[in-house]
Amino acid sequence: MSGLYSGQPRSDPVTFPNRREVAPPSVNRVLACAALVASSLAAFPAETDPAPDASGPAILHAHCVACHGEARMSGLDLRTRESALTGGTRGPAIVPGNGSRSLVLRAIQGRAELRMPPVGDPLSPDQARIIAKWIDSGAEWPAGVPASGPETIWWSFRMPRRPDVPVVRAAEWSRNPIDAFILRRLDERGLEPAPEADRATLARRAYFDLHGLPPTPDEVARFEEDPSEDAFARLVDRLLESERYGERWGRYWLDLVRYAETSGFETDHYYTAAWRYRDYVIRSFNEDKSYATFIREQIAADELWPTSTDLEGTLNLPAAKGSNLERRIGTSLFTLGAFPIEYTYYGDLYRAEWSAEAVDLIGSAFLGLTVECARCHDHKFDPVSQRDYYRMTAFFAGSEEREIPLGSLFDIQSSTRAFPLSEHARALKAMVKRQRSQLTEQERRELYERLGQAYLAAPRPLPTAKVLGHMEAVPATYVLAHGDFRRRGERVEPGFPAALGSAQSQLPEPDSGWPPRRRAALAEWLASPDHPLVARVMVNRIWQHHFGAGIVRSPNDFGRQGKLPTHPDLLDWLASEFCEHDWSIKRMHRLIMTSRTYRSASVASQGSLDLDPTNLHHSRMNRRRLDADAIRDSILAVSGNLNLKMGGVGVIPPLSGEEILAARMPHLWPAHPDQSEHVRRSVYLQVKRSLALPMLQIFDAPDTSRSCARRESSTVAPQALAMMNSEFVTEQARIFAARLASEAGQASEAQIEAGWRLALGRLPSTAEMETAAGYLARNSLQDLCLLLFNMNEFVYVD
Repeated sequence: MSGLYSGQPRSDPVTFPNRREVAPPSVNRVLACAALVASSLAAFPAETDPAPDASGPAILHAHCVACHGEARMSGLDLRTRESALTGGTRGPAIVPGNGSRSLVLRAIQGRAELRMPPVGDPLSPDQARIIAKWIDSGAEWPAGVPASGPETIWWSFRMPRRPDVPVVRAAEWSRNPIDAFILRRLDERGLEPAPEADRATLARRAYFDLHGLPPTPDEVARFEEDPSEDAFARLVDRLLESERYGERWGRYWLDLVRYAETSGFETDHYYTAAWRYRDYVIRSFNEDKSYATFIREQIAADELWPTSTDLEGTLNLPAAKGSNLERRIGTSLFTLGAFPIEYTYYGDLYRAEWSAEAVDLIGSAFLGLTVECARCHDHKFDPVSQRDYYRMTAFFAGSEEREIPLGSLFDIQSSTRAFPLSEHARALKAMVKRQRSQLTEQERRELYERLGQAYLAAPRPLPTAKVLGHMEAVPATYVLAHGDFRRRGERVEPGFPAALGSAQSQLPEPDSGWPPRRRAALAEWLASPDHPLVARVMVNRIWQHHFGAGIVRSPNDFGRQGKLPTHPDLLDWLASEFCEHDWSIKRMHRLIMTSRTYRSASVASQGSLDLDPTNLHHSRMNRRRLDADAIRDSILAVSGNLNLKMGGVGVIPPLSGEEILAARMPHLWPAHPDQSEHVRRSVYLQVKRSLALPMLQIFDAPDTSRSCARRESSTVAPQALAMMNSEFVTEQARIFAARLASEAGQASEAQIEAGWRLALGRLPSTAEMETAAGYLARNSLQDLCLLLFNMNEFVYVD
């Protein structure tokens, strides 16, 4: 039996969270960064260098128009002679007849304050000489040079085109089109696909992928004994229909949008209704809500589905109005950011930080771009200008957080009827605080009893949610120099990034009525099937969570600093398929999981290891370690102690005496009085930004101040200590032992078999049985259960 930390190799790549740029980098810093990333950018598709006798405009077209074309980085457009002569923020790019004074040539030669291109190989000396000669001779623009073209646009900014499914030699191996794309690549690389995994392995893989929980022995046996050809497809359907699915995939989304229930920083104040957004997300995944609708609801439900809370001759709110209120909870997404309340000392500072945080989140979660770099300066690598950035923030101008009641107008008006009872309880509480030291053991007890009865009689407050609403007036938006709210520049209106802005006509007029529909325009643009990024980014996320790595292995960065897609045709095919079938996430799960590629074994042949050591081409399945939530939930599930209650306010679990020392204000961490709440799924535990739960933090729970597209998977000593010695794990081992004794009886062999089936989904081998029996003869059953929790196989999925 191998231990949890026995040197298990990790084949999955590690990614790190994006970091916000807080100040404009100096030119020297930009050049240093460029040098560091140049080697990684060498793999980018290079434009074909023109022949030595090519014209200057042709060279500029091939090498510069990607950023200085439609995107107009630094305000510069090099697609025509007129726009090149006009130049950008630094002045004219070309001075006809004088190459030495022409900024574009000086940048190419490295003689200006900036170097172009900023990353990768510079233009060759021959190319620079051609441009210099062309400028010196008058910079005429010959016919035949295109103003722009798709070849000048970065791959992720081009619209996906649905490719034909490849015809491959072993067509019988493919179960669906995904396999054809994968097999073509394997054939090109001389790789053979791994055989299909056995059914017990497939069951465990599917349960953890869709539920984040291990299958029970009965569930494994049911699948293993099903002789039908579509047994696995029907297993996948059962898992997708379960409410456990939304809890698992909702957790991924909550990581992505930096969900937490407090604001962070020193004050770390509470978002008292944040849990409603968490429950909204889980319900949305369980309902298989169209991803396009999911986007629209979170960004602009109040503008797209406005509703009143009037009744219509009944005691209950009409279903359609209730549905619209539920949609509006989606906009809580923008009320959960990491903010110090000190920002509110200056209204303009608060609004600037709030709108910037909203745009940064849209860039990471929906666009897969690091747009936050453009807050202080034009993006140094991607065609996103500072002006683009502030045009995006203008979509949120006039929006603000609002607390709204979740009920009908009748409920709101009638909620004050029981006000005297609430006031009575409040008055008794004040008496207790004021007179406590003056009363006897007996008077104090009587007063406490009256107080308890008063609180039991007092009505519950009307339920509310924190959502987006509108100010009375829409403030103007300005480009802020270096992101400083005190340094206003050009005034801007809402607009999409120029490199992506093919739908500018969809923008609302600046004063087109009330309420403003700015966020509605943004939502419709993002949810359009014509958007080049949104569908690609989402299908890549789904692929990543099934295989451990995305087709693009930088899931929050589809720009020039990110990774290129390993299978670009497959990514575009999946994105097209996603849009054509109503953006159904569950359908995408079925498509991926029923492929031969997904069902492959994780054991690699020596040839596969030699030719594809990091499994870039999917010759096998990746072996993956469970994340923190799945590890904790699996321990509870196997011990038989998991409470599957759904929804509600985040649960505060107990901390040990040592753990509570990390809290700045321990009195604000009152453990839930009902112990059955302590063993709920991890997604329902309170997420406090200033105090991460140690059991989850040790196993790489994300930093909730920023978008987390993929959790890291580190191996450090505190993990082993937590699994062997923590109060939580030792207590669950005791409960697990009691379960085995109850279900398997007192025979050691039966206990060992039951333990293996519950914890690992299989029976022990002969050698394992002998080793475990010898161990059990010298140690307690609880010790054996603790050992099972610490096995590699318990926390890894093949």
